[in-house]
Amino acid sequence: MPLPFDFSSDLILENARVLLRPLHEDDYQDLLVYALEEPSLWDYSLLPASGEKGMKTYMDAALLWREQETSYPFVVIDKNIDSIAGSTRFYNINFFHKTLSVGYTWYGKAFQRTGLNRHCKLLLFSHAFEAWGMERIELRADARNQQSFTAMKALGCTHEGTLRNDSVAKGGRRDSVVLSFLKQEWEQGGKAALQAKTH
Repeated sequence: MPLPFDFSSDLILENARVLLRPLHEDDYQDLLVYALEEPSLWDYSLLPASGEKGMKTYMDAALLWREQETSYPFVVIDKNIDSIAGSTRFYNINFFHKTLSVGYTWYGKAFQRTGLNRHCKLLLFSHAFEAWGMERIELRADARNQQSFTAMKALGCTHEGTLRNDSVAKGGRRDSVVLSFLKQEWEQGGKAALQAKTH
């Protein structure tokens, strides 16, 4: 069955505040500054990108999974200052079941708590539900990462539960909290509520 999306094509999502464009190999130098100067960004990450080697491994994996048509990574650009703020992606993309995950999201500290994340998620959720016809979007976070959990709840996501000892993590293994957004929730007020939070 042919996929409804060509993973080799450049998908660009944009609004007045943020531009999401495909991650490319030549973004390494621009992202490396975060890997070197803000290593704590990946304290709870499934794939830490701190240091030169960490960022190289992170980017190689992201681009490989795009080739394998299970993931689509983006660079996040804050249009207010025309600067790369971080990265995010669609992953676990399943067009048959009409589900995907949004995650591997990180922003430099200067861009956190600025409203940038809400703009990114509005673009990603809108595209997944409205362009790709997805029925469910899943988000996960390390159960110890209260900041991330609170941010996902603020988007309108529903907390479904916790997967115990779910994944390899820094220092061992982690429990993962699981949240989701359903298409009917998006259509019945979820989108409007998130849009209101971006103004």
